[in-house]
Amino acid sequence: MRLDAATAALLTLPPLFWAGNAVAARMIVGDVPPVALSLARWVVAFALLLPFAGPAAVRHRAALMRHWRILLAIGPLGVGAYNTLQYIALQTSTPMSTSLIASSSPVFILALGVVVFGERTRRAQWIGAALSIAGVMLVMARGDLANLAQLAFVPGDLIMLVANLTWTLYTWLLRRHRPDLPFAPLLLVQMAIGIVAIAPFAALEAVLSPARIAWSGSVVATMLYMAVFPSLIAYWCWDVGIRRVGAVIPVYFANLTPVFAAVLSMWLLADAPRLYHLIALVLIIGGIQLAGRPGR
Repeated sequence: MRLDAATAALLTLPPLFWAGNAVAARMIVGDVPPVALSLARWVVAFALLLPFAGPAAVRHRAALMRHWRILLAIGPLGVGAYNTLQYIALQTSTPMSTSLIASSSPVFILALGVVVFGERTRRAQWIGAALSIAGVMLVMARGDLANLAQLAFVPGDLIMLVANLTWTLYTWLLRRHRPDLPFAPLLLVQMAIGIVAIAPFAALEAVLSPARIAWSGSVVATMLYMAVFPSLIAYWCWDVGIRRVGAVIPVYFANLTPVFAAVLSMWLLADAPRLYHLIALVLIIGGIQLAGRPGR
């Protein structure tokens, strides 16, 4: 189907909610340990989704059992590792920087497809990849290339790069081996497996770190936001959008995430974007658009 106004509005919501997720996590740094935050987010989201998707998961239990190997892989990667690493990254990085780095995921997907899955590529794709990587490096250098020579990186930016790698592997596994199941029970099972994967690390964090959750109204509201909007509504909107217009067009909407992150950071965190953020955004989006152009 062609992209209409309703579908465009639907696809605009996920990047808005994902940007809000990054800003919200930054707002409660110091109040909630990052791994505990990831665990709490998905436990609440699982509890909210269970009454609706649970019966469907029971009906499709035979199919779920047939695909247990791929589910055991994508659950820890997509739900467990990526989101936990993002929250750890936000302890030292900013929502704008982590969102910009995350928006380069298509480049990581391209590279992994060539190296691991033997995908064929075009020269334009590699030029686009180079532009996007340049944008990522500019963010990591905080606009000063001298920082690259001195390896003066913000730790959170490096952690976000690792998170990108986990999301890239998750995307390829889902693209190649997605179980033929409805969206809701598939997401529910991924959540359950991801929660089991996060739990030991949350326990380890509780033992090794003196930080504890400082419960307050704002912390509870933030956790509820994370569980409902970026975890459930955004995933549903994304799935409906892909079913309407395919898998290519939504990628360009995902690049709105750093734009929304910049606006929300200015509004909620008084964290004004810098010139290098804008330059990096142009490089990353330009590179992805160039890489995504169809060949002759």
